[in-house]
Amino acid sequence: MDEFEVYLELFEESPEEANVALRELNRRLDEMELAKMLSGPDDEKDCIITIKPGAGGTESQDWAQMLLRMYTRYLERRDYSFNVLDLQPGTEAGIKEASVEVSGDHPYGYLKAETGVHRLVRISPFDSNARRHTSFASVFVLPDADDVREIEVDASELRIDTFRASGAGGQHVNKTDSAVRITHLPTNIVVSCQNERSQHKNRDAALKMLKARLYQRHLEEEAKKRAELEESKADIGWGSQIRSYVFHPYKMVKDLRTGVETSNVETVMDGDIHPFITEFLLGRTRMEK
Repeated sequence: MDEFEVYLELFEESPEEANVALRELNRRLDEMELAKMLSGPDDEKDCIITIKPGAGGTESQDWAQMLLRMYTRYLERRDYSFNVLDLQPGTEAGIKEASVEVSGDHPYGYLKAETGVHRLVRISPFDSNARRHTSFASVFVLPDADDVREIEVDASELRIDTFRASGAGGQHVNKTDSAVRITHLPTNIVVSCQNERSQHKNRDAALKMLKARLYQRHLEEEAKKRAELEESKADIGWGSQIRSYVFHPYKMVKDLRTGVETSNVETVMDGDIHPFITEFLLGRTRMEK
């Protein structure tokens, strides 16, 4: 309430200052609304941004490198921690592919808005005739599943059987029910161990193997999801564009999903892309209500 009264006083004394303060208040309210809405199962997770050039050789590879710089500048502006996992240089210039791991405040929740095709129109620095070229690059953002290292096993989901070990191992192996077989009921994964002399050690070893099998299954499921997501991407061309960056004959960056645009291309390429991200996310979350 006190802050509201301050804005009223500002409006009476200086309408221009009041408008600036009001825009800042709206921005803060949008940020608060977004923070509240970013509650998806993966929104809090770290993420991996992958950038790939489209068809066009050096032109598109150079554009992909420009996008990589734009995103690293954005991450610095937002105080994200990031690490370049993979960087494949282009043949003559630019990059063939780059992957960046990001951690911080809801990195996947925010950056998932950048998945799609980005289009550039400019006078090519690689064309001796100074002709205008159109280049494409894809940006793909995935939640990082690397934190699922410890697999929790619910004892109620296990069937544990003991039996007499068979095979080589001397007299002790054939005289006691020291071997252990564990069945994970939800997945029907079965493991067994009979190498140790005691039932307790065999049980621990079997549980370790079961966790390894469950983790392997998790990785396979994640790989399948990623493969399906990759297959869902359209060709890196005119379809599935999310944003257009025009350097010539005029200057404009326009988000094709929301209509948000700016003529300040230099600022955008220096990492000022948060307005595009927030407008897209706010529009989508409001539609989902």
